[in-house]
Amino acid sequence: MDGLQQDIITDVDSDQIDPQVYDLYDQYCHSDMDRREFLKRAAALTVVGAVSGLAMAQALLPRYAEAQTVSFTDKRIKAKYVTYDSPGGNSGKMRGYLVHPAGAGPFPAVLVVHENRGLNPHIEDVARRAALDGFIALAPDALYPLGGYPGNDDDGKVMQKKLNRSKISVDMLNGAKWLKGHSLFNGKLAATGFCFGGGVINYLAVKMGADLQAGAPYYGKVAKSADVPKIKAAMQVHFAENDKRINKGRAGYAAALKDNKVTHEIHTYPGTRHGFHNNSTKRYNEEQAKIAWGRTMAWFKKHTS
Repeated sequence: MDGLQQDIITDVDSDQIDPQVYDLYDQYCHSDMDRREFLKRAAALTVVGAVSGLAMAQALLPRYAEAQTVSFTDKRIKAKYVTYDSPGGNSGKMRGYLVHPAGAGPFPAVLVVHENRGLNPHIEDVARRAALDGFIALAPDALYPLGGYPGNDDDGKVMQKKLNRSKISVDMLNGAKWLKGHSLFNGKLAATGFCFGGGVINYLAVKMGADLQAGAPYYGKVAKSADVPKIKAAMQVHFAENDKRINKGRAGYAAALKDNKVTHEIHTYPGTRHGFHNNSTKRYNEEQAKIAWGRTMAWFKKHTS
């Protein structure tokens, strides 16, 4: 076993990670770079401090088991996998993780859309968190047409790139439509998503109009200004402070939402990077993630009650 594959024992804190390694990790997450190449490039970096670039890089890799906040066996919720028809999508069929409170309902609903690597354990955990706050939550898996999330993010992102991106959006739209037909649904729908999923939420807000009551995209591709007049949902948009790629669209989106009198809030979280809500990696900012999620749940309750 070579050095790039060995586990690094050093417990690396997030503030010990060099900005170069954070930037490289962002590139790794959003490109064709595989894990081995990511670790190789990190190991070659000249970094500040006693911790090596390789150790920093390995510390950034997700640890899903450690990150779970709500057990899948929690008695306060009921969870199962469901399949639904998805005409116009990548295969005509979709699968998702459905979670709702253990009570009799009815409940408002929230669609939870994953990042660019399929329905991983972190997003399932986010769906369970929403259920604990009183929502029916559906987290679709865009990778279902290819067999579903493969159990690791490296293969997941490669698989997602093979799918037609526009048809993925249709698959998510069909998930929202399926959710609206659930027997426990109270008639009010919200949607949240992260990175790729954040862009999907902006797409859904444009596409669904008054059929979507609230949206909360996290550091996702913004809607085109010309499409913003179609948005009828109350939008709460979340940005990381240090996220140049996504933040290029922030000012224009904020202006378009204001000009078109869309009910909205724009939040940028100090000291954060892209992915700060994901508690499975060292990009996680616990303080700001809790503030953001608390705002999201309060926003959804306000607009779906």
